[in-house]
Amino acid sequence: MIEISSYLYEKGLVPGKSGNISIRYKKDEFERIAVTPSGLSLKSLAEKDIVIVDMEENKIYNDSKTPTSELLMHLKIYKTRKDVNAVIHTHSPIATGFAFAGEKIERIEGFGPINNKFIPYVDYYNPGSVELAEAVSNGLEKSDVLILKEHGIVSVGKNLDEASLLSEFIEESAKTQFVKRVLMANRL
Repeated sequence: MIEISSYLYEKGLVPGKSGNISIRYKKDEFERIAVTPSGLSLKSLAEKDIVIVDMEENKIYNDSKTPTSELLMHLKIYKTRKDVNAVIHTHSPIATGFAFAGEKIERIEGFGPINNKFIPYVDYYNPGSVELAEAVSNGLEKSDVLILKEHGIVSVGKNLDEASLLSEFIEESAKTQFVKRVLMANRL
């Protein structure tokens, strides 16, 4: 988690204190979620900062930290998608710009299990709300990545590497499409 957190920060996908990540694992036959804390830059994440919870939000490890405010969203995704063991929520600047503008990001050919021409959107709900958790988990039933209107991006995977590469790919796709639109507009 520490390595991926640093990677996401260095790539500019989680500026400032934005974004959060989690992983699911089993210990003694029980599912556990390791999640980043609230109010901490992913640039600075250390082992002592990681919070461990169970699937019912009960804190198991690290009473000194509060889990991310998006914990409900992470847990709901894990309950809905048994194949997912990693969730990454970014505020990458270009893709998030698309999210605020209500502009669609095109799906790139050969790119994962996205079943339509554009990356799916979910409507705006307050960050950390039950409504956002429900909307995201429903949206991720048919896709491994979602754009959260006026908020950011959520990607999932079997592991953190898979989810982080997907997050990076979405930002690069948004950059490419933005440049394409600017250059095409200049032709007119």
